[in-house]
Amino acid sequence: MSSPVIDSPRSPYARQRTTRSNFELYGWIFMRASGVLLLVLIFGHLFVNLMTGHGVHSIDFAFVGGKWSNPFWQIWDLLMLWLAMLHGTNGVRTVINDYASKDGTRLVLKALLYFACVVVVVLGTLVIFTFNPCPPDAPADLLPSLCFPS
Repeated sequence: MSSPVIDSPRSPYARQRTTRSNFELYGWIFMRASGVLLLVLIFGHLFVNLMTGHGVHSIDFAFVGGKWSNPFWQIWDLLMLWLAMLHGTNGVRTVINDYASKDGTRLVLKALLYFACVVVVVLGTLVIFTFNPCPPDAPADLLPSLCFPS
């Protein structure tokens, strides 16, 4: 049994791939930019949900329904969802590239990762834009208080 050969620390770096794509550079830049933007979006989200009104005790179905009736908050939450999913997917993609040694394993893991990302982004987007706290045909005893004019 032969032991693996380790290159000398002073030997020049040999590229494993011959592609001339800047995809990894753009991924690195995206992680930095989306991280900064996510900090603003998440802390704004936490401030509005926890510091205004009665704090965590006021978060209920009516609170979310009232918030998502405003297009500003729909876009805010949509940006937060999309950036968080793309940021996390890019980070996990990097981990898969670093630690999955077999090409087949790497392909399967990344396919599952991309599938999960697409499913969460599509379903989350649908929920944000189709959410209706006051469906027109619902029984009155099941509707939240915000559906009735005071």
